[in-house]
Amino acid sequence: MNDVTAKKKFNIGEFLGKLGPVLALVFLVLIVTVMNPSFLEFNNILNLLRQVSINALIAFGMTFVILTAGIDLSVGSILAFTGAITAQMIVGGMPPAIALLIGVLLGGVLGAINGLIITVGGAAPFIATLATMTIFRGATYVFTNGNPITGSAMTNSFFFQVIGRGYFLGIPFPIVIMIVAFALLYLLLHKMSFGRKTYALGGNEKAAFVSGIKTKKVTILIYTISGIMAAVAGTILTSRLNSAQPDAGMSYEMDAIAAVVLGGTSLAGGKGRIFGTLIGALIIGTLNNGMNLLGISSFYQQIVKGIVIIIAVLIDRRKSK
Repeated sequence: MNDVTAKKKFNIGEFLGKLGPVLALVFLVLIVTVMNPSFLEFNNILNLLRQVSINALIAFGMTFVILTAGIDLSVGSILAFTGAITAQMIVGGMPPAIALLIGVLLGGVLGAINGLIITVGGAAPFIATLATMTIFRGATYVFTNGNPITGSAMTNSFFFQVIGRGYFLGIPFPIVIMIVAFALLYLLLHKMSFGRKTYALGGNEKAAFVSGIKTKKVTILIYTISGIMAAVAGTILTSRLNSAQPDAGMSYEMDAIAAVVLGGTSLAGGKGRIFGTLIGALIIGTLNNGMNLLGISSFYQQIVKGIVIIIAVLIDRRKSK
C-alpha cells in the first residue's frame, strides 16, 4: 500500500506531463534570450503580450470546443465578420459601447449556429465549421464589398480607441481583457458545473447523456462561447487597426488550435486545462516574436510553426494511447 502511494506521489512522467508546456515555454524563452538579449526588454514583453492577447482570447474559447473532441474552424471568419459589423455600426452613428456589445452578441449567435448544425443537424464539427468558415468569410466580403471599413467616428471615439490601444495602470488594455477573460473562463471550466459537464461530454458523450447531462444544450453553449471569444478578439483587432479589414483573422483558427494543443489539451477530448492554453498561446507568441527579432523570414516562420504544431499533435496522440 505504501509502495502504491509512493508511486502516485512521485510519478515523474505525470509530473513532467503537467509541467511540459511551462518547461517548453521557459526553454524557448532561454533560447531566444541567448540569441537576442533584447527579447526580455520590458517594452518587448509588453508588445509580445499585447500580440498574444488576441490569439489567447480565441484559444480560450477553442479550449472548451476541443475538450468535447470538437473543432471550430470558423473563429477567424467570425472575428472578421463581427469586426466589420461593429465598425459599420459605429461609422453609422451608433454609440461605440452599444455597437461593441451587439458585435460580441453577434459572435455568440454565429457560434450557436455552429452548435445547432452539429447537434441538431448531426454534422461533424470539422465539416460544419469548415462550411461556416467559408460562409462567414464570404458574408464579410459581401458586407464590406471587399474594402476596409473606417471613419472619423471610430478615430474620435475614446471608448473605441482604448479597447485596442489604451492602457490600464500602465498595462495595455488588450492584456487586461485577456486576463479578465482567462479568470472568468477558468472559473467556468474548473469551478462550476458547466465545466464538469464539458469534461464529461468530451470523455464519453453517451455516458454523459445517460447521466442526465443535456449534451446538445452544452455543446451549443460551448460553441456560443467560442463565437463570443472570437468576436471579443475581433473588437480588439478592429480597434488596434482603427478599421475593419475584410481579410482579418485569416489562419487565426490554426494559431488558436495550436495554442490549445501545445497547452496540453487533448484533441481526443476530455483532458486539458485553460491555464495550459494560456501557456500555449505564450509559446506561439514567443516563437513569433523571437523569429521576428532574429530577422527570420515570414515564409520560414510558417514552416517552423507548422513543424511545432505537428510535434504537439504527435505528442498528444502518443499520450492518448
